[in-house]
Amino acid sequence: MGEESKNQESGKDNQATEKSIDEMTVKELREIAKEIPGITGLSGMKKDELLAEINKARKAEEPKEEKKPPEEKVPEKPLEKMTVKDLREIAMEIPGLEGVTAMKKDELLAVIKEERGIKEEKPEKKEKKTIAKTELSVKDLKGKILQLREEKREAREANDRHRIDILRRRINRLKKRTRKVLQG
Repeated sequence: MGEESKNQESGKDNQATEKSIDEMTVKELREIAKEIPGITGLSGMKKDELLAEINKARKAEEPKEEKKPPEEKVPEKPLEKMTVKDLREIAMEIPGLEGVTAMKKDELLAVIKEERGIKEEKPEKKEKKTIAKTELSVKDLKGKILQLREEKREAREANDRHRIDILRRRINRLKKRTRKVLQG
């Protein structure tokens, strides 16, 4: 009898797989869903919910084909950011190149760029805007220092700490300029 019941169950499974899942009754779908671990609340599910759960479980069961990505090179970081070790590995692949292990980073970069046909592009240097400092004499600079000291005294009386700090720095810079003018 045990074998007959097993045959009947396997017969049901065969019938179930022979029938499309969409054509099955809710009762048959619940029987299939009971065998799937992790599904709860079967008695309250409607047919479309059962179909969705069964399809989801079957997709999870199917062994995913190991998709090998096409033989594309993984985007590598810029050559300038690579370590010497990485650059040497790349340079070793260049045919006819000798002395790779003795090369320094800038030499490796030059060889690799030449082999790959990369043109050396240096970013344009931005010109710094320099404020034209008018050449003041030591006498003029000291006059400015006296003027700023007066402002600093007024700021002290007003207890303006921020203004005091600004004036202190300006006076300091002017003192340095006077020393430079005297040396030059």
